[in-house]
Amino acid sequence: MSRTCEVTGRGTATGGNIARRGLAKSKGGVGRRTTGNTKRKFKVNVQKKRLWVQELGEYVTVKLSTRALRTVVKNGAYPTLIKAGLIKPKRSSKATAEA
Repeated sequence: MSRTCEVTGRGTATGGNIARRGLAKSKGGVGRRTTGNTKRKFKVNVQKKRLWVQELGEYVTVKLSTRALRTVVKNGAYPTLIKAGLIKPKRSSKATAEA
């Protein structure tokens, strides 16, 4: 199970920590010196959520980052999941009656 958000596509990013020693020049020192670089990972806070989609009348289970969860709360589950391509738009009853 990869740690990626199904709505935003955000996943684990890489970066680094820089270790520094010394007193800053502005404080009377000779300056800060880099003494080491270490690789690290920035992990996305992914939650597995079961969302009720009113328009479909059913639950949809998705893996969301907490940022995407805020988007769902703001815009609603149905528009957010359609925009992400996780569900297909519901066909209107008018279109099915004409066909």
